[in-house]
Order: sequence, then structure tokens, then C-alpha cells
Amino acid sequence: MSNHPAGPGAATPDALAAAGAALDRLTRVQADFPIPGVLFRDLTPVLADRDALAALAHALAGAQPDIDLVAGLESRGFLLAAAVAMVLDTGVLAVRKPGKLPGDILSEEYALEYGSARLEIHPHDVPDRARVLVVDDVLATGGTAGAACRLVRRAGGIPAGVAVAVELTAFPGRRALGDVPVLALRSWA
Repeated sequence: MSNHPAGPGAATPDALAAAGAALDRLTRVQADFPIPGVLFRDLTPVLADRDALAALAHALAGAQPDIDLVAGLESRGFLLAAAVAMVLDTGVLAVRKPGKLPGDILSEEYALEYGSARLEIHPHDVPDRARVLVVDDVLATGGTAGAACRLVRRAGGIPAGVAVAVELTAFPGRRALGDVPVLALRSWA
């Protein structure tokens, strides 16, 4: 299935360093957003910079070998996933919020701090036994990435890894993903 029989291999040290430097240089920090007490890290300046986006795409593309499909989580994950898919020469699976996809869907609920949410995919967009790399901007609780991995499995694919720009280490995201390998370009408290 993959157009890269040997896979892209591990992310090179140069790609990881360039992506990390771009994140450090361009991420905008906003105190008390969206609510008082929250320190919000805005990655949109990183995505808006051509060289930074390319560095992130190349670094995230090295997360796992032999990827057949890249899954992007709504919404900033779409942007990163499309860039990673271009590097890997694969397609993109849109992992959407409820009510955005027509026709047959698979739906998966996940827990929020106060309540729950759902993600949806078109199951026919995942080839049988496809190795899928789940891509998002931030890993915190692991709820959305975990739900995406479960959807990939239910559709007949294999969640080969999760690749994110930033992991927030104050949250249990990595643990919530179990045995699915995680690549985070930066880990912040």
C-alpha cells in the first residue's frame, strides 16, 4: 500500500531540530485564554510560516515507517496532516466533529473534563489493514487521539502512531494511548 516500501524511517535529527526551533521561535503564548488561569500556546504562527510548516511536516512524517494514510484531527490537525501526507505521498483521513460528514460514518465517543464529545470518519476511506498515522497539533488528555485510533481500528486499519507538534506533559495523553507509539516534537508542562 505505501509508496515508501522502506518507509521514511525515523525523523532525522536535523528535521527534529528544525521543527523544534520553529516551535520555540514562533509559538505565541497567551495568558488567561480561553479562560482565566489557562496559558494558551497558539501554534497558528507556526502554521502560517512556510519554512516552519515544512519543518514540522518533515519531522512528523518520520514518526513511523510504512504509513499508508495520515489521519488529521479537526481542526488544526487537518493542516498538519495534509502537509505530512504530502511528504509521505499518502492520502488524508478527515477525523471530524459530529454532523460534518455525509453518508455512512463510524462514530466514537470520548470523555471530556465535564461531559463527552464524539469524532466521526467515513469507514470506507480506510483501506483494510492500512497503517495510519494520527496527526494533531497538541496532545493533552489523549481523548481525541485515542478516539481517532479506535475509529481507525473499527474501520479495519492499524493505528501505527500518533504524531503531534506539542505534548502537554501535565496531562496523561501518552498513557491514554496505551501501546500506540507517540512522537511529540516538543514537550511542555
